[in-house]
Amino acid sequence: MGKHYRPAGKKKEGNAAKYVTRTQAIRLLQISLPLFRKLCILKGITPREPKKKFKGNDKTYYHVKDIAFLHHEPLLEMHRAIRVHERKIKKAEAKKNVERANRLREKTPKPKIDRIIRQRYPRFVDALGELDDCLTMVHLFATVPATKEKKIDVDLIHKCRKLAHEWQAFIARTHRLRKTFVSVKGIYYQAEVEGQTITWLTPHALQQVVPDDVDIPTMLNFLQIYQPLLGFVNFHLYHSINLKYPPLLDPELEAEAAEVYGLIRYAQSNNKPTILETSELVESEQLESKQDGPEIQNKKSELRLAQLQHQLPSNEPGALMHLVEKAAGEDGEEYDDETKQCKNLFQNVKIFLSREVPRESLHFVIPAFGGMVSWEGEKAPFAETDQSITHQIVDREAQGHRFLSREYVQPQWVFDCVNARIILPTENYMVGRIPPPHLSPFVDYGEEGSYVPDYAKTIKHLQAAARKEVLPLPGVEKDLEDPQNLLAEGIIDRAAANQAAKEKQKLMILEKQYHEDLKKELQGDTYTSAGSTEVIQTGESLNNGQANIDDVDMAELVMPNKKRKLLKAMEISNQRKQSKNDTIIRRKKKLDEAQNQRS
Repeated sequence: MGKHYRPAGKKKEGNAAKYVTRTQAIRLLQISLPLFRKLCILKGITPREPKKKFKGNDKTYYHVKDIAFLHHEPLLEMHRAIRVHERKIKKAEAKKNVERANRLREKTPKPKIDRIIRQRYPRFVDALGELDDCLTMVHLFATVPATKEKKIDVDLIHKCRKLAHEWQAFIARTHRLRKTFVSVKGIYYQAEVEGQTITWLTPHALQQVVPDDVDIPTMLNFLQIYQPLLGFVNFHLYHSINLKYPPLLDPELEAEAAEVYGLIRYAQSNNKPTILETSELVESEQLESKQDGPEIQNKKSELRLAQLQHQLPSNEPGALMHLVEKAAGEDGEEYDDETKQCKNLFQNVKIFLSREVPRESLHFVIPAFGGMVSWEGEKAPFAETDQSITHQIVDREAQGHRFLSREYVQPQWVFDCVNARIILPTENYMVGRIPPPHLSPFVDYGEEGSYVPDYAKTIKHLQAAARKEVLPLPGVEKDLEDPQNLLAEGIIDRAAANQAAKEKQKLMILEKQYHEDLKKELQGDTYTSAGSTEVIQTGESLNNGQANIDDVDMAELVMPNKKRKLLKAMEISNQRKQSKNDTIIRRKKKLDEAQNQRS
């Protein structure tokens, strides 16, 4: 039967019917390329890779159903309305009608992203799973300078900073932070919220410069959906711990750049009446006071004034957010074992931050692990002269005055303690000394064949000592299958140990003889039970090179071809790991030798 050719005008089949190129999609939707990219970002539509690229390998393909999904999107009509509205503004400016142009700018329609978020994330867990890039982008724009050329507005930066601080305050309040790592790119954080592991990156507190080769419009398109997404997540998380959202922030703490600390203090208080509820309560009392006599009114007003003075500290003027009292049931909250360990890490530690350290990051990390922190400022919880301070974080050798009752350490000590989950000794972190290597918590040093740094071994022994465990010294692990070790441990008696030693010796002899017989069989030799062998050469096997196989394991020979290839791939991977580890060890030896020569 001949090949079937599709007549002209018939329906398409195969990949040509399932996929369209980007140019075809733009023509179908009748929109521009930037708007098409923006809609794909907002709706989460990504290019596809068909098995057969019928228009060429240099084309970008999309599924037909995704384009049809965009074709009926209300956001598309909204952007068309915005384009028409912009034409009206240009027309008014061309006619020099400034009032009409300003009035039209104020009435510019704005697209709503709420419906798209509900479509993309029907469950709250789905939103948490997609929060990694969202948090990284929001924290990035919270530190970027505002520029008109890049269309980065000041309000946009303030909103990103507000959302980032609210997220950090919740993580610190609920003690959900698990790992942190300081790198050249920035500071990595990892938290666990409702069973989801969330990792994000925050830039260092330095002056950021926006390079020209970065596609800022595309990043702003992503930020257009990330901002409301993080707002919805914060709203749900704050209500889950019985807190009103958005939280109230003390303006004096905000002026001292201590927003995270102020939000944490707000989150540590219970859901007592807010300012709105308090004003409603005052209005109801005024209505009741009209019905009472003047003496009763004075008594009620004095009682109310005394209550307000008791709730609002006199040394914190304007701090209406501190109208709430300390949560009565805070200590009775139920935490899992890991959260309890994180909550009690810095429980007995009181830390003071000098002005040269990264204060915003330490304001987030230290309270997340149960510590008390302060800084130089009028609204600081305690002053530098407080004698109960146990540690002071400094990053410069010259100190005006020193207190003998506290220890002066570098900022790395806090992050290493968090990753190790113990209070590390401060000798290596003192001011003026080179601190130990900052190990990444995202690397599993217990993996087979991986390089284990010396400081990782030290931390492991310190953790074992904190748990009151005794670890064997490296290279002296005991073989519990050895009868002598079993006898020494008191598991078996001497007669049983002697019998086990004889049986083990017999098994070793039989195993050795078995391997020798396998080698002889592979070489083409014949052997008898008495031990006499007759060498018979098999020409074909010798020509194929089987006589040269000496160290081949029998299990590998009887293995299927697929599993044998998998085994070889594993061996190659282990060899690469070993070579990488050998390179690291050689470099470490060279560094040690160079340091010894200098000293």
